[in-house]
Amino acid sequence: MDSGRIIKVSGPLVVAEGMQDARMYDVVRVSEKKLIGEIIEMRGDRASIQVYEETAGLGPGEPVYSTGEALSVELGPGLIESIYDGIQRPLDKIRAAVGDRIERGVELPGLDRERKWHFEPRVRPGDQVGPGDVLGVVQETSVVEHRIMVPRDVEGTVEDIRAGEFTVLDVVARVKTASGVRDITMLTRWPVRRGRPYREKLAPCQPLITGQRIIDTFFPVAKGGTACVPGPFGSGKTVVQHQLARWADADIIVYVGCGERGNEMTEVLMDFPELTDPRTGEPLMKRTVLVANTSDMPVAAREASVYTGITMAEYFRDMGYNVALMADSTSRWAEALREISGRLEEMPGEEGYPAYLGSRAAEFYERAGRVRCLGSDNREGTLTVVGAVSPPGGDLSEPVTQATLRIVKVFWGLDDSLAARRHFPAINWLISYSLYLERLEEHITATVASDFGVLRAEAMKILQEEAELEEIVRLVGVDALSVKDRLTLETAKSLREDFLHQNAYHEVDTYTSLAKQRLMLKAILEFHHAALAAVEQGAGLDAILDLPVRDVIARMKYVPESDTARLDKVREDIAKAFAALTQAGGEEVA
Repeated sequence: MDSGRIIKVSGPLVVAEGMQDARMYDVVRVSEKKLIGEIIEMRGDRASIQVYEETAGLGPGEPVYSTGEALSVELGPGLIESIYDGIQRPLDKIRAAVGDRIERGVELPGLDRERKWHFEPRVRPGDQVGPGDVLGVVQETSVVEHRIMVPRDVEGTVEDIRAGEFTVLDVVARVKTASGVRDITMLTRWPVRRGRPYREKLAPCQPLITGQRIIDTFFPVAKGGTACVPGPFGSGKTVVQHQLARWADADIIVYVGCGERGNEMTEVLMDFPELTDPRTGEPLMKRTVLVANTSDMPVAAREASVYTGITMAEYFRDMGYNVALMADSTSRWAEALREISGRLEEMPGEEGYPAYLGSRAAEFYERAGRVRCLGSDNREGTLTVVGAVSPPGGDLSEPVTQATLRIVKVFWGLDDSLAARRHFPAINWLISYSLYLERLEEHITATVASDFGVLRAEAMKILQEEAELEEIVRLVGVDALSVKDRLTLETAKSLREDFLHQNAYHEVDTYTSLAKQRLMLKAILEFHHAALAAVEQGAGLDAILDLPVRDVIARMKYVPESDTARLDKVREDIAKAFAALTQAGGEEVA
């Protein structure tokens, strides 16, 4: 390895000279402790290096060794159920080796070299294969079939392929190419800052069902889409991310805790193995990869963690899976960018963030999408990216939020006033939006019901009318409103409390299917229509609001998915209640 020597140490930034043969983004080893670093700037023979470990004790004159390789992750069987730090070091293996605190210079491979996997071939000797073709499969967990693909630079004829038990470094196939015979193992490496190739990018067309009513009904995200969840401290960003990771109908979940508090990552680690996947009945960890870079870990590794996570997510996308990546939070990632940029003495942009903040955010989110994968089988895969943003003081005009909003197509704006009223998820329906609504409408109406979009539009109209009426109430009082307007307020209250409010910790209310969401929404709106008709016939507002069926509507959210037929009975109960009310009113008039 070529070597230079340190001439400056500034926190996680180390400057070394004598690095004329190195290149941008090469991985280096700093000092005799072999600390991991990455070159982020070259000036002549001087390299600026961001070090992914604590630099205390380093000084001028110590050596720097260049590896000549870019920062890469190892891809292959063993990713699922793993928890890594920001540069793909397995935290469980590190703990077993050095204890609860990560020591400097610890170097462990991302994939287990000793464990053997059962490889089943899908091609035979003599078959022609090209980049992305599936050579064979490994049953990685009970719910994930790991597909071993031909590397991007290999094309030719299968000369030999083996079945049996192999480690990730064992040769499982040999392919005769124009330049000679290539040995294929189950392990591949990919540089994290470069997106993985695909054949074609396609328009997203299916919703990612999350089980969260305000998201699925009003602000859905597409499989292969992008979304952001900005909100102030305590508004529930992390809980929303956890809910999406737990319940989204993705095949693979990659959860990146970027600069988050350690106790929040602990909650994920403790909960996920115990949670039952509603799709498979197996523990949720059986299809999950975790990347944890907590707030007390080196700041430079925080910047790398989102790239580590999305590269692994792209790998599973290339197998033909629907993958969902949760990044919590991209604000911490942007803060790491700002710190490194400041130490490089770059010209600062708005609020001290580097001028390239927007382009870096775009590079990250643009790696999402629905694609036609490499390979002859014409398979499709999707990668959905949901990023949490933590604007200081909840100020959505700050640079990270604004840079994110220019890129993503779904905005779930969290509101601290809703959180203060204990309304969760605290997504403000008046400022949030989804640009996928029209594109997903056809699929939802085809799979759920043709009236779903109509119900959604009417419910949103009532919620918007409530905001306007509340302005009048604040000025002149509720008595100035007509009976119909007061009924609109009551229906909006029912929509808020009985539909939009959802308890993430209740065993039934935590998840709601689209079919149940439609039945709940239909019942609330049918009560509204029946109440308007009753008012036209002279019924009093108090009599309508005192109907016992309103309590039944309030309890709909607690009806199990296995018993949603009861929700059809709720609509029958509404019709009977208003028939009795109208009849009683007629008899009273007589």
